[in-house]
Amino acid sequence: MIKPIIHDIIFLGRSCKPATLEDLSVAEDLLDTLKANSQSCVGLAANMIGVDKRVIAFDNDGEYMAMFNPRIIKCSDPFEAEEGCLSLEGTRKTKRYRSIKVEWQNENFQTRIKTFTGWTAQIIQHEIDHCNGIII
Repeated sequence: MIKPIIHDIIFLGRSCKPATLEDLSVAEDLLDTLKANSQSCVGLAANMIGVDKRVIAFDNDGEYMAMFNPRIIKCSDPFEAEEGCLSLEGTRKTKRYRSIKVEWQNENFQTRIKTFTGWTAQIIQHEIDHCNGIII
């Protein structure tokens, strides 16, 4: 279901709770909302739709993907980026990494590990920041 985007900085500034099997529908809502906002958005975190759980969804080189409880376990090649956010006005500068190794759980709550690079890595970092209550 397409959900409204949250703009409450206090809510967005809190760290999210771990996702569980009961949160599978959150990923579906995130993917629906992401697709509905695809003209202006490439990734969403659950707190952006009002759910205080560690779930993200993003455009993975043209294929939409969801992750439960993602965390970056390795990063390399830092750079300064300028990013916007559907929850905020304007753009802001932030530090990102060109390559990240991420551990997460898939929709069956099986642990996965993969290295992402470039634009996809930047999107994932932005959404994991949301899960950690970090607002660019």
